[in-house]
Amino acid sequence: MTEGAVLLLGGRSEIGLKVAERLAAGRTVVLAARRSEALEAEAARVKAAGAADVHRVEFDADEVAAHPELMTKVFADAGPVGVVVVAFGILGDQERAERDPAHAVQVVHTDYVAQISILTVLATLLKAQGRGDLVVFSSVAGLRVRRANYVYGSAKAGLDGFASGLGDALHGTGVHLLLVRSGFVVGRMTEGMSPAPLSSTPDQVADAVVGALRKRRIRVWVPWALRPMYFVARLVPQAVWRRMPR
Repeated sequence: MTEGAVLLLGGRSEIGLKVAERLAAGRTVVLAARRSEALEAEAARVKAAGAADVHRVEFDADEVAAHPELMTKVFADAGPVGVVVVAFGILGDQERAERDPAHAVQVVHTDYVAQISILTVLATLLKAQGRGDLVVFSSVAGLRVRRANYVYGSAKAGLDGFASGLGDALHGTGVHLLLVRSGFVVGRMTEGMSPAPLSSTPDQVADAVVGALRKRRIRVWVPWALRPMYFVARLVPQAVWRRMPR
């Protein structure tokens, strides 16, 4: 795992914060999110986990035009940056998205377009350093998109493909990309929803991420049993698949 500051994009993310806490000891941690002045509790958590210093940065993922200048400043102020965790995103409302094109576009913009923008900027900055770890959160929802959440799933499908290609492009540069394919995570984002089979918790996802970073793996499934399950899922007839729940 690369030494240096930890940058968390999505400073309120449950999973992202769990990862940051596990990496914080002796490092500078940068929490980037909207309303960054209200990140006192999150900053206190990573400080309690052993962070040497905590910076809070105002960051709106959807403001893609601002990404290059902002990230350049973050790297200059906190660098060298060892690990970047890209943990922002929205689940959206599938039923609303089917009626409201603006909402559908909002989900895809945050979960795909904004991710492409920030990952391109981050890859450039990390390559200039000559080292660094980049953590990208995909989802099994994007591996075969289901009717029950096809807007969110389509965004994750695009992100998975982009991150896979980016990881290959970074090979040999000193920059390592870890693509995380998780299933249903029981947490704030899915509150009120019935857990799917093979669900996990933010702690379990964070443990898997940190373990994979230490082993320099390029992909990790959470839980691991989802990998063979989704190999089989690709063979399910479409007439059956379209009735699958979220």
